[in-house]
Amino acid sequence: MSRHAPNAATAPTDFLLAQLAWPAAAGGPRDVMVHAGAAISRLPPGAPALRLVRGARAVQPPTVYLYYALDQRASLAPQDARPLEQALAAAFAGEAVQVAVSRLEKVFERAGHSSGQACAAHYVVEMDPQEGWMPEISAWYDQEHMPGLAAVPGCAHAQRMLNHDHGPLSLACYDLVTEAALNSPPWLAVRATAWSDIARPHFTNTKRTMFQRLPDVPPDR
Repeated sequence: MSRHAPNAATAPTDFLLAQLAWPAAAGGPRDVMVHAGAAISRLPPGAPALRLVRGARAVQPPTVYLYYALDQRASLAPQDARPLEQALAAAFAGEAVQVAVSRLEKVFERAGHSSGQACAAHYVVEMDPQEGWMPEISAWYDQEHMPGLAAVPGCAHAQRMLNHDHGPLSLACYDLVTEAALNSPPWLAVRATAWSDIARPHFTNTKRTMFQRLPDVPPDR
């Protein structure tokens, strides 16, 4: 899961992202959100206070992304993510799962055209900008691309974060009512702009994944 070495310094952190991977032969996880919520109760005193806000799974290879929100932005070091990593490993004990937890810094967020509707899909685009292209790509994302995709019918939420640990640096994600939004004419029109043609060729280590949104678990479960 790791594409670059974790940033050894502290970093502004709004979320912790837990990336869980199972061997293909394992058949994938069960009761993910129950275990993911239970991991919070396993955190030791002094660990950052967390709230599970989203879970999503991809079938091949069996992969789960769990987003845990901090109560407020904090400056965290890599070791501050380890309690959650250990708690998840314990919660999924007995399963052949690899767990990596990363600090995420939120840089863009917008409610989408279909905000408030139930979402069945979660689409993630991860990439490292080519050297020297971070300012241009960030401006394109924040000024044109993310607002444009958020406005597409079927998109309920658009968000972009910087991953300071395990994964490409930029993580853009979209909660979709269904994955059909991804091939709709309005979505494709946003992708086909002149600025997109300038920015996108300078993505490296690009990873695009369509996830299934996992249902939330009632608090008393």
